[in-house]
Amino acid sequence: MARRALAEDRVVIASTLDGEVPARYAHFAGITTLVCGPIAAGGRWLGVLFADQGGEQFDLSAQDSQTMLTLGRLAALAASVEHATRQDERARQLSERIELTREIHDRVMQRLFGLTLALGSGHPLTAAERQTCHDQLQATLSDLRSALGRPISSHGRSRSTTLLELIRRRAERTPELVLTPGTPVEVPERLEPLAQSVFLEALRNCDKHARPRLIEVRVARPGQMFELEITNDGIDRQRGEASAASAGLGLRLLTIEALQEDALVEFGLTPGGRWHVRMVAAATE
Repeated sequence: MARRALAEDRVVIASTLDGEVPARYAHFAGITTLVCGPIAAGGRWLGVLFADQGGEQFDLSAQDSQTMLTLGRLAALAASVEHATRQDERARQLSERIELTREIHDRVMQRLFGLTLALGSGHPLTAAERQTCHDQLQATLSDLRSALGRPISSHGRSRSTTLLELIRRRAERTPELVLTPGTPVEVPERLEPLAQSVFLEALRNCDKHARPRLIEVRVARPGQMFELEITNDGIDRQRGEASAASAGLGLRLLTIEALQEDALVEFGLTPGGRWHVRMVAAATE
């Protein structure tokens, strides 16, 4: 029934539910007549709307059919706009992060490589050469501070939600995600953008590289510290080390972003063979 509504892009009605819906729903709550409308936009099937009238038999009027079709169109439009906005934002963040990575590579890594060659050559250095190495190292540190001092997109704007709201919304559509007892705790305002970025990146990596049965999220305030940890049990045991070595660019860039907030982001395999992403920072505002 749902497929027919989507494929034909119209509201369909069924006066008998046998064969139209899964058997376990065919006699649910005594419903005898059911209508189904499409939620679709731009060729993308996003979902369907089901409706009845108190379980009784009825005929669907043209006006009711048009109302359901309009509601489906509006829902599809809202979902499409949200999806496009999210994709736009992710593309902008990725562009800025890649730019930061390129700047660090061009201005910092090249100098460090040259210094490594000079200091590792095994030849004694003259006083002038040692001074040159010192000056180059100072210039490298200055370039690194300059690059890290530039705001990255996730830190340069306010957010309309909180980390805990984000976790709860994700848990609604991810049954395996569990927020450990003891939460909620207050997330320092200055750490909200970074904490949300860490959570979202951990979940993106989980979606792409794991098939977990359990994703545990821990948010804690031990003493004067703030901690966020996301752990999942879906890592490939046979290729665990390879997976750890090939962690994505997003997590690696977050370790750099964390430095701007005097925070630490680490990730990898735990002794128990699970994958975790952990953020630690001073909890002072």
